[in-house]
Amino acid sequence: MTGRGPISRHAPGKLFIAGEYAVVEPGHPAILAAVDRQVGVTVSASETADVVIDSDLRPQEARLWRCDGGLAAGDEPQASDGLAHVVSAIEVVDALLAERGLSAPPVHVSIDSRLHHDGTKLGLGSSGAVTVATVDAVAAYCGLELSPDACFRLAMLATARLDARSSGGDLAASVWGGWIEYRAPDRTAVLGLVRRRGVEETIRVPWPGFGLRRLPKPRGLALEVGWTGQPVSTTSLAGRLSRREWQGSPSQRRFLASSDACVRAAVRALEQGDDQELLRQIRGARQVLADLDDEVRLGIFTTRLTALCDAAESVGGAAKPSGAGGGDCGIALLDATAKEEISRLREGWAAAGVLPMPIHIPSTKGARNDR
Repeated sequence: MTGRGPISRHAPGKLFIAGEYAVVEPGHPAILAAVDRQVGVTVSASETADVVIDSDLRPQEARLWRCDGGLAAGDEPQASDGLAHVVSAIEVVDALLAERGLSAPPVHVSIDSRLHHDGTKLGLGSSGAVTVATVDAVAAYCGLELSPDACFRLAMLATARLDARSSGGDLAASVWGGWIEYRAPDRTAVLGLVRRRGVEETIRVPWPGFGLRRLPKPRGLALEVGWTGQPVSTTSLAGRLSRREWQGSPSQRRFLASSDACVRAAVRALEQGDDQELLRQIRGARQVLADLDDEVRLGIFTTRLTALCDAAESVGGAAKPSGAGGGDCGIALLDATAKEEISRLREGWAAAGVLPMPIHIPSTKGARNDR
């Protein structure tokens, strides 16, 4: 069917600039930026199983077989542990092929991640990046050339099948790269649509709540990234906001209104090139998360994340956790010409046990770049 040699695709990780937690609710905006660290996926022919997956984060490869529209591990049920997003991505592409009357070939999927530090995730959206890169690489190997929109939608379907609470913001950043404003689709509605109408039609029709537009990067601000060394599960933290007493409550409405107002103001600041206003909105986004933390006791602000933010403020910058908080990483924005202040910031982070990371935001799209 393919007769092709190996196909490689790369997808970048992401940073949340503002709007995390609120973006989980359909139609509510967030700002994200893709980073210069990526996950690479190479697909080639398999001779030992229908699907073979090997990753630089696992000691052994996984061998899977296609059956009943999915992938199974046969006599080794633990073989695919830790590979749920990769498996789901392959299954969604397989489903699209089946709807088009095409057979999925045996594939060897090899994964190389730069979104980890000595095997520990950095909080840069590694699950989203590997999902996007896998969808893109497997589809291309099977002869399907996907538009960015189709790649995102297939990746969103693969992710929502595993966790309908996932916003998909990491997927959008991995697909489109750069700075983006993102609004999540109603994943429950999308999953209902795919059950009724199939993958082909679902990726072609409008999705309620979904929105995306590119944003310019800040004109004169440097973005610094600090890692706490404490990995955290975004799913477990965000899942606490799904409980019944929070959903639809006055507290939730206040939080969403505050977050939305902050994101909209930050978007205007980016579009107008107003760096000082952007700094004010980053401080506002930190406060929105702090208020949420006080209200729901999620544990967003750890000692190290608080120290990360305070160190940035002490040198004239603005900072906040990036993503779910509770660990992982935080971001700081400050004057790009203030070299002494940037140096002091990094020293302050190191003293607080926060590792300054050499992570940057490319000015061009980082995903799907190996045509």
